[in-house]
Amino acid sequence: MAKILVIDDDPDIALATRLILEGEGYTVIEAHSSQEGLAAVRQHVPDLIVLDVMMETPTAGFQTALTLRDPAPNAEFAAYRHIPIILLTAIHQTTPMRFSPDENYLPVDAFVEKPIIPVTFLRTVKALLAEKQVG
Repeated sequence: MAKILVIDDDPDIALATRLILEGEGYTVIEAHSSQEGLAAVRQHVPDLIVLDVMMETPTAGFQTALTLRDPAPNAEFAAYRHIPIILLTAIHQTTPMRFSPDENYLPVDAFVEKPIIPVTFLRTVKALLAEKQVG
């Protein structure tokens, strides 16, 4: 079964996400900051990353995604840029601004709003993992 890295500084959200994923048989690795998350990517090479936006800074998740998807050939995380990223966020509840995946500015594969709706979340997880298998 797939290995999923959950990067979220809120222990309650991380636990809820873990329970949803483990309930479907996925192996879950947790990290509670951007730095922990980047280290875990190297250590565990997950099949998928679930990344919170607001952690140690309001945009930490955006910065982590940009680091992971840096297009430079010699980028530090170039070997991991193929790993799908789901951005987990409540930002749409706190600001009128709207975000969506964008290859240059927000290089993630999907957004999932908090609070998580398990059925919707799992549908997104399964679709991205299926794309990864085919692609």
